Amino acid sequence: MRLKILHTTTYHFDAPVPYGLQRLRLTPKSRSSQTVLTWKMEIEGGRAETEYTDHHQNRVTLISFDSQATSIVVKCEGEVETAETHGITGRHGGFAPLWYFGKSTDLTRAGPRVRALSKGLKEEQPEDIPRLHALSARITAAVPYETGATHAGTTAEEAVEEGRGVCQDHAHIFVAAARAMGYPARYVSGYLMMNDRVHQDASHAWAEVHIDSLGWVGFDVSNGYSPDTRYVRVATGLDYREAAPVSGLRFGSSGEAMSIDIQVQQQ
Repeated sequence: MRLKILHTTTYHFDAPVPYGLQRLRLTPKSRSSQTVLTWKMEIEGGRAETEYTDHHQNRVTLISFDSQATSIVVKCEGEVETAETHGITGRHGGFAPLWYFGKSTDLTRAGPRVRALSKGLKEEQPEDIPRLHALSARITAAVPYETGATHAGTTAEEAVEEGRGVCQDHAHIFVAAARAMGYPARYVSGYLMMNDRVHQDASHAWAEVHIDSLGWVGFDVSNGYSPDTRYVRVATGLDYREAAPVSGLRFGSSGEAMSIDIQVQQQ
């Protein structure tokens, strides 16, 4: 499937910003499940300083703000050809060793509530794939999808305690529980073509687990299945912070407002 993506992120500031930097992980990866055909990034109110590939093989663009900027607009546009791999990304690669993905982070530390979600699964499901889909179903039942209930800093354990969350929370809980079960696991950010709309106000997130016989396999807890041709992978990491589409810093105490418009449609 050929997907066309338009992603615009706009920041407006109450007062001119003397200095700011942003790290952008907005360029999709060409892998076995997808091929990036075209991709371009335009910046208004700033400029690209450098690009590099991080230890997760994410393509990262570092941008600076124009002096005294009152707004920043980052517009990405391109086409990606996706293939049906039933959620299988393939063998592990990159600079980070496989054992690294068993490491907990502040956002993905498995406390008693997360561990309870995986309790007994190894005995109930002897095979890896059914076991991990069963974990996904348990998370969906325990933490129904609800926008506005959590925030970017909500941990996996806090989301389970809250009993509601969004795709970021589902991915963090799944990653935390999978690691507690002995699997290498990672967080994925990217795009999903919706069946009922073109415009979206946020990117999507899911999880991947490494299974020895298959390599990395994706699980979208929020939707209850593995990624298919409607998904485009952009960045991976131990958690949201390592795969965030936009992160950065700025000097000054002015308030800011951010808006996001994402369009994903079949071309």
